[in-house]
Amino acid sequence: MDTSSAATSTSALAPEKSHYVVLDGLRGVASLLVVVFHLFEAYADNNPQRQIINHGYLAVDFFFLLSGFVVAYAYDSRWGGMTQWDFYKRRLIRLQPMIVMGSLIGAALFWFQYFSIFPKVGSASVWQVLLVMLIGFTMIPLPKSADIRGWDEMYPLNGPAWSLFYEYVANILYAVGLRKLSNRALGILVALAGVALISLAVFGKRGDLIGGWALDAAGIQIGLSRVMFPFFVGVLLMRLGKRIHTNHSFLICSLLLVAALSVPRIGGTEAMWMNGVYEVLCVMLLFPIIVVIGAGQKEVGGTSVRVARFFGDLSYPLYITHYPLMYIYTGWVIDNQVPAAQGALVGAGVLVACVALAYACLKWYDLPVRRALAARFLVRSRQQDAVSA
Repeated sequence: MDTSSAATSTSALAPEKSHYVVLDGLRGVASLLVVVFHLFEAYADNNPQRQIINHGYLAVDFFFLLSGFVVAYAYDSRWGGMTQWDFYKRRLIRLQPMIVMGSLIGAALFWFQYFSIFPKVGSASVWQVLLVMLIGFTMIPLPKSADIRGWDEMYPLNGPAWSLFYEYVANILYAVGLRKLSNRALGILVALAGVALISLAVFGKRGDLIGGWALDAAGIQIGLSRVMFPFFVGVLLMRLGKRIHTNHSFLICSLLLVAALSVPRIGGTEAMWMNGVYEVLCVMLLFPIIVVIGAGQKEVGGTSVRVARFFGDLSYPLYITHYPLMYIYTGWVIDNQVPAAQGALVGAGVLVACVALAYACLKWYDLPVRRALAARFLVRSRQQDAVSA
């Protein structure tokens, strides 16, 4: 669910650095795929074999990789004059306003989500919802005992916020000491994280990388496994400076990403490890190649780049605000056994509503709030990078 990850823009960089427009656009493409994935999920009957855009959840792993790359690009060279607290302030200013908004929207729409698939909604009191909302503002994860929905989410008002929790974990690990690792040592860390990822996807019970939103031993293992490899391979890719230069990189990378996430589930129920191998190959091989291609073209123009900039700016607000609407749509489809044709028509409207809501949040809340916080808490010469990065 920047994930920076969750899906933040690369434009919050130091003023003297140019920024990766193509990578911004790819974050936007991935965010749109997440929304469409969740729309189709209403008809999957909780069966991964039936899910359309079957591997859409891997967009989160792609977000983590982009975030590692961008954080290293923005901050690796600045630690001589920047403290850990300076770094944390910049990340909090970048991420936290929309986390608060996502929790507010989740609380506002909670009472419209009284469907059979959410068994605890009917018994949740106003005070419980308000308390969960306030805790959600702080990103403190909730145990299963505090769940008010019945889906065992650590953020039951806005499920995708779980990925922001692990985004913060990765950022803290980077700032506390992993940023100091040599490329060789970082390569060893990435290799070990890759082993954990393979163990989860290939030798796990389900043969996929689904999960991470529950605050229990299994959920924490999944969340850490999913963030550690892509985030720090992103850092390593930035440091190594490997790029693939080609024309039309945004189009090429977008097609690769859409194709990878849309492949039907592989192997069926009798050979689930095959699906795990596919997902490992996406995260460990294809996604890094996409980032290397996207990073190979900075100075770009034309209509496609304007589209990339628009959805790059929109990506994080879209990712962190869309799911409260998905709760309503999914519950409506399942409880009313809505035919696919009717569901597709309403789903298209929900997609438009998600984009409109995200755009409104970006223009009228997120950008103004970040500018105000940067003006209040950051040195003026460094304000712009916290507003956009």
